Amino acid sequence: MNTRNVPINKGNYSMDTAEREAVFEKNRGDGWEQEYAEYRRNWSEYAKNQQVSDYPLLVDIELSSLCNLTCAMCYTITDEFKKQVNTTRMDWELYKKIIDEIGGKVTAIRLSLRGEATLHTKFIEAIKYAKDHGIKEVSMLTHGGKLTLPYFKKMAAAGMDWITVSVDGVGETYERVRKPLKFDDLLSKLTDIKKYKEEHKLKRPTIKVQGIWPAIAESSPDVYYDTFKRCADLVAFNPLIDYLSNDKHIEYLEEFTCPQQYQRLVIGADGLVMKCSNDEENREVIGDIKQETVHQVWHGEKMQAVRNMHLQPRGFMQSAVCRKCYLPRKTEDEEAQVGERTFTVRNYVHRIQLIGK
Repeated sequence: MNTRNVPINKGNYSMDTAEREAVFEKNRGDGWEQEYAEYRRNWSEYAKNQQVSDYPLLVDIELSSLCNLTCAMCYTITDEFKKQVNTTRMDWELYKKIIDEIGGKVTAIRLSLRGEATLHTKFIEAIKYAKDHGIKEVSMLTHGGKLTLPYFKKMAAAGMDWITVSVDGVGETYERVRKPLKFDDLLSKLTDIKKYKEEHKLKRPTIKVQGIWPAIAESSPDVYYDTFKRCADLVAFNPLIDYLSNDKHIEYLEEFTCPQQYQRLVIGADGLVMKCSNDEENREVIGDIKQETVHQVWHGEKMQAVRNMHLQPRGFMQSAVCRKCYLPRKTEDEEAQVGERTFTVRNYVHRIQLIGK
């Protein structure tokens, strides 16, 4: 078991200072420090030890598989995605069914996956309903289009804990990628939010800004970091993955075992359960929350089959989803700098560093 390669949190990396990273983590756990520390410890340990808990640590609940952008590198614009995925908003009664079951049993939920969560008409109500039912951490990933100060105030009042905003580069680079959003408009929103948080001494929602590395490199890492350290709690980046499934030549890690089936359960907007957060096209569905409970799917035969597959030598090669995933891929290190600080960009071997390719 010690020889297994189980990458934890692979694919998203901080480009921030150690001091700011520590404050970010402290604020995420403020008020529930002991439970938060246990949650973060279990996130790593359960995966490394192949330990199946009674309920997942995190449930991804995709409030919306719809998005109102047309980003060049995003799989949601492909014909394959549109053919395979029922793009919709989650039924409110289905959302309540999930929360009613997992409240007090699951530590965290993430209200986004493939689409833009704020497009759900009951987005604010969804945050409050989860917090009222004992979910400790409610998080989301957003393009930030709706993050006006009045809307942020509603999110904060409802109990949102952590917002990650995708910001690919600055200025013209950002606007080329994140059509039709405007960079100055987004920066103004984040600046207003930062000021409001400071005035009201709010530690949460924590704000993390992240972007794909080629867009940051094109804009200049120094410019990107200096711009967002003023209005975000943490600045991070993602190496460019094979979003569009174009890569033919892939090199894999030795003794890879996926961590996700010990950490999280992923529920799409239509109630179908994917085996992991990287099955963007519903190719390996393991359950249906309209017909089953979270507990039943988590301990069901299909999820257990996924776990058993990954315990076999190179078992992940049996799955078309896993063979295309970035988690088992080998990486090569690129050194980057912000000011006097040096950090490592772990690019995927044979992955072309061009957005949309």
